[in-house]
Amino acid sequence: MNSREKILSAIKKNKPEPTPLPEVKIFEKNEINLIEGFKTVLQSIGGAVVETTQDALAEEISNQYADCKVVCSLVSEVKGNLDISQVADPHELANVDLAIVKGKFGVAENGAIWLTENDLGHRAIAFITQHLAIILDKNEIVGNMHHAYQRVSIDGIGYGVFLAGPSKTADIEQSLVIGAHGARSLTVYLV
Repeated sequence: MNSREKILSAIKKNKPEPTPLPEVKIFEKNEINLIEGFKTVLQSIGGAVVETTQDALAEEISNQYADCKVVCSLVSEVKGNLDISQVADPHELANVDLAIVKGKFGVAENGAIWLTENDLGHRAIAFITQHLAIILDKNEIVGNMHHAYQRVSIDGIGYGVFLAGPSKTADIEQSLVIGAHGARSLTVYLV
């Protein structure tokens, strides 16, 4: 038995019994309007929000992103020209101009949207695309992260992320750059 095997064997022997997660108190905040709160926060962190209907969704996206050449749509309402199910290597996504995905739910307090690998098709798509459009049911917005954690389910998925706004960074001189190392823009379509 080599050193690695000895260490792993010792870890397996000394593994503690699983314990249930602690009860987490839900901190209620009297959010008057979840939709308005979500919109305000998302816009303040560089995102955009478009309220629309299911019938007008495809036209809204088409008009806003008319210049995008490579469109990867993971929603049935809007057609794209890149089928992500045919992409084996994330490097093949390097030229995606627009990715369109559906979010599970949004969080009013921080403008975040919960996305899983099932929503993204490939983990990299939300970060490698130039522009990201997320379709979100306006009835699927919760007040805060305490409520969000109650809704998160990781059973059967290998990846999930709370995504808030487009990519951004700020240096020590307080210079904010949007789209620094990820999507240059994020638009949430509330339907």
